[in-house]
Amino acid sequence: MTARIRSSSTPIGGRCYYDRVDWWSYLLTIPAPRFVVAEDVDHSPGLGALFGEIHAYISAALGCAAYLSNGAVRDLPGIEASGLQAFAGSVAVSHSYAHVVEFGEPVEIGGLKIKPGDLLHGDRHGVVCVPIPIASEIPKVAEEILKNERELIEFCKSDDFSLEELSEKIQAASGKIGLPEKYSK
Repeated sequence: MTARIRSSSTPIGGRCYYDRVDWWSYLLTIPAPRFVVAEDVDHSPGLGALFGEIHAYISAALGCAAYLSNGAVRDLPGIEASGLQAFAGSVAVSHSYAHVVEFGEPVEIGGLKIKPGDLLHGDRHGVVCVPIPIASEIPKVAEEILKNERELIEFCKSDDFSLEELSEKIQAASGKIGLPEKYSK
């Protein structure tokens, strides 16, 4: 679910930073689990935070799993208590004039272009967009990558380690690690 936000100026309408019921209604049109993505379009993103404890609990109640923004988040203990993941460019002390400017259009966060309905995966290292046609293949490919990496790490930790054999193992594994060629572009 995508939106563009601002926090450096007051909203045109409304009195409160969380009063966009139309935005929440739109959110329910996106299949769960939902990932709220908000591009902060201010000149200096992160002046204020749209997402804090209130938005975290509303989002959780509406079937959301995470929030992503190039802007800020606030109320970190409240977000954590809500069970939602948050990925943000910074942390702010205030919501300032945070408000939704528009929603339902493609956005860009840190160079990642995201459209409504895209499949996203996030962990402590960041967020990626997963092409839906290959989503079902990812667990199998990931397990193979992990297996190959575990074998290589165990070899590096062993008394049998040598640069020559490492080179051979890397050559042998190079064709086995990663997505099939048709998806690696």
